[in-house]
Amino acid sequence: MESPPIYRLPQDTLHQIFSALPLRQIMICRSVSKLFNQLLTSPCFLHLISNRSSLRLLALRPPHHHHNHRHVASPPCLHVFDPDQNQWLRFSLDFLPFRSLHPVASSLGLVYLWGDSSNDMSFGPPTTTTTCNINSNKSLVVCNPLTRQFRVLPQLGSAWSRHGSVLVDSAASRVMVLTELAALYFSTGGSHQWLNFSSNLPSKPRSPILVSDSVYALCDVGSPWRSQWKLFSCAIARMKSSSSSQNWSRLERHEWGDVFDILKRPRLVRGSGNRILMVGGLKSSFSLNSSCSTILILRLDLETLEWDEAGRMPIEMFRCFQESSKFKVFGGGDRVCFSAKRVGRLALWDRCSGKAEWRWIDGVPGSSDGLCRGFVFEARLTPL
Repeated sequence: MESPPIYRLPQDTLHQIFSALPLRQIMICRSVSKLFNQLLTSPCFLHLISNRSSLRLLALRPPHHHHNHRHVASPPCLHVFDPDQNQWLRFSLDFLPFRSLHPVASSLGLVYLWGDSSNDMSFGPPTTTTTCNINSNKSLVVCNPLTRQFRVLPQLGSAWSRHGSVLVDSAASRVMVLTELAALYFSTGGSHQWLNFSSNLPSKPRSPILVSDSVYALCDVGSPWRSQWKLFSCAIARMKSSSSSQNWSRLERHEWGDVFDILKRPRLVRGSGNRILMVGGLKSSFSLNSSCSTILILRLDLETLEWDEAGRMPIEMFRCFQESSKFKVFGGGDRVCFSAKRVGRLALWDRCSGKAEWRWIDGVPGSSDGLCRGFVFEARLTPL
């Protein structure tokens, strides 16, 4: 049978035709045929659309029990929610030769995840699907689920560092693993090894985030019977240039008053631009075990160092969270997701249109206790 006329067009012409499509349509076209898949994942086409705007999605991290049970036979994948289309998507991770995959962070189309790897895999050129001998060593891997390429970062060298928070900057060229005791820093343009910096944080950092060239985290400086949360910051340049461990400093202003005392179990989320979001239950009083009246989102402008209220959960929505002892928060920019035990769905705060909107996200994949964790995934065809 004679092939369709489009198959006889020059490759450059096909690239120009497909480059005019939005990214969603390009992803759909890739599944039409092997030719289209090869054409739309070729290095020259990826370079052609490298500046294409990304799809801003919300990705789920697998529950901890799934991460620890290796007998689970379901194919590894990344579940994401598209708020603009109000639908769940799934990106296969079966091209990664690892077990117990655990995605933890993302930046500019690249996903960072932990996986059980072999000893002979190290930092090097991007790799496509391959086979290797796998053992129980943990590795931090960076991949693009759309191009099915991956790269293994150098071994961290310390088992405790694998329990730290993985932070990635907006250029996707610097990675940090932050714990209470130290910060491990890696740059793809550097010496291809992790740099270890001691930390002077007073307690385990809660919900650390990376904004521009600084890291921000909440730390409990209170007593064993009463928490007292404060905001700490550390400039990456200062950390790299200083031989001292006193890199972290408390960020506070007299004008802030009791901003940290009105929230129960606060946590940070990176906001849009040079802003930080702080989310927590709004206490009904300052008593030790006071109940919460709703969930409040505060916003800090890092240029003016002024707080303002970004949003608060509607009372009828908050009633679903009231019965739960704790809730989880993830997202970034102008979208924040909330989950809690036995709720069965996610609550979404969305102000991308300029006006704050609260709505439910149904059909959450997976079977867990309802406590979903996640991160923002800007899907794009970024080459490795």
